[in-house]
Amino acid sequence: MTGPVRAAALEGCVPWPEALAERWRALGYWRGETFGSMLRERADAHPDRLALVAGAERWTYGELDARVDGLAAGLIGRGFVPGDRVVVQLGNEPAFVEIVFALLRIGVLPVFALPAHRSREIGHFAQITEARGYVVSGTPAGDFDARALAGELRERLASLEHVIVAGSDPGDHEALDALRDAGADRAAIDAAGPPAAAFAFLQLSGGSTGVPKLIPRTHDEYLYTLRRSAEVCGLDERSVYLAALPAAHNFPLSSPGIMGAFYAGSRVVLAPAPSPEVAFGLIEREGVTITGLVPPLAMLWLDAARRRDEDLSSLAVLQVGGAKLSAEAARRIGPGLGCRLQQVFGMAEGLVCYTGLDDDEERIVTTQGRPMADDDELRVVDTEDRVLPVGATGSLQTRGPYTIQGYYRAEEHNARAFTSDGWYRTGDIVRVTADGDVVVEGRDKDQINRGGEKVAAEEVENELLAHPAIHDVAVVAMPDPLLGEKICAFVVARGAPPRKPELRRFVLQRGLAAYKVPDRFEFVDEFPRSHVGKVSKAALRERIRQLTAPSSPS
Repeated sequence: MTGPVRAAALEGCVPWPEALAERWRALGYWRGETFGSMLRERADAHPDRLALVAGAERWTYGELDARVDGLAAGLIGRGFVPGDRVVVQLGNEPAFVEIVFALLRIGVLPVFALPAHRSREIGHFAQITEARGYVVSGTPAGDFDARALAGELRERLASLEHVIVAGSDPGDHEALDALRDAGADRAAIDAAGPPAAAFAFLQLSGGSTGVPKLIPRTHDEYLYTLRRSAEVCGLDERSVYLAALPAAHNFPLSSPGIMGAFYAGSRVVLAPAPSPEVAFGLIEREGVTITGLVPPLAMLWLDAARRRDEDLSSLAVLQVGGAKLSAEAARRIGPGLGCRLQQVFGMAEGLVCYTGLDDDEERIVTTQGRPMADDDELRVVDTEDRVLPVGATGSLQTRGPYTIQGYYRAEEHNARAFTSDGWYRTGDIVRVTADGDVVVEGRDKDQINRGGEKVAAEEVENELLAHPAIHDVAVVAMPDPLLGEKICAFVVARGAPPRKPELRRFVLQRGLAAYKVPDRFEFVDEFPRSHVGKVSKAALRERIRQLTAPSSPS
């Protein structure tokens, strides 16, 4: 093995084969960049350029870089070493940006959790990664206080040594600002930085079984996605990117997202919420030029734009991704918001497709774009993995210079998710046109896409089955005009059916994230079965579709 490939090894992560790594370097996809060096170069070149706006905070590239160094030195002083893992659960706040860059700069892997995650998910992430740290917000979200959860996890997990709290009230834990070392040695920090081939962080999948799988991404290949996304999306130093969706998602992080904007030397504006009431004022005040939304939010923005009077004229591009956007809705974006629509289709595992900013309207509204790399490979297959002709609808498989080789510590799942010759089974049902455009038709995994949040039916079923009054349960998607899909649980009860509010409280108390709680419960005596005796979820989906049709009572 060559040095760079050997340096990338990390237990539990599937490394890139040496021949492939050499190929992507030779073709110029991987350029030996790291997140730490990328930010350093932008700060050295343009120290006084505004980099980040978040509430009252306005940091230049030079200030952001210095803040990152201070945290990096503090982390080293607390004993963190390259390869350690730290769960980061922060919202769209400046601390997210500086702590993530600090971890990346010294080779410690952030494990990206969402603000909506609760004890079930966070506990799993911390345990499977043997995380040494957990970074949380000091501001409670409703009745959830991550500081309390952190205390419980520290009692339970021997590996979890450090809890770091962003905000003025750390409780029993260490404040993020107390971690900062004003005497940071820039040269020493740079010298201790990771190689470009090293694994950089662990992202979350939208998996169809259990809690999300963890996705290992390397500096080299992920930096390519930032560089290319910034090119495709037309970012430069004059661009202003609004992060409206939760920052830890791959879409607002890298497509082009927060990190792609920094790569281009642009300004990033963090929105604490994606609502029109919050976002429209930021667009007007900061001159936002590009942002990304999931379809339900895009529809909310369209409706709000007719009623509100903020000046949105700076917004040149609205990206929509995370779920299928209907052609009818897509046609409304330009006239309704006065900007260009860009459809985005991709996954945290790798492949990203964009419609072009100069594509004709029909292509933009009816397709989900083309792969961004010349060496992205796509094939559409049937249930036996036989390749289908161009234009046929089937299951999507992909491989390329930034699509992962395997999930973290998931050997069994990897055997199902990847073919023996390296193709990743995305779980999407698509067709690819003769021009290479992808049209998404649905999913072939048992998964619900609730407004862009992927929910594994099996995870929700397992939590409900723990209720003593439930004999069996089957969770399916039901159509919804705003979110695209909602969650319906068909329940076979033991005796008298429990009350629906009781079931909702039960799964919330077990630590299930609120967005995964079923929106509707239907009690049945038995489930329809397939010819081989399995529960027919297709029949259940059809039943709920009929029940929720406009002419039927809901």
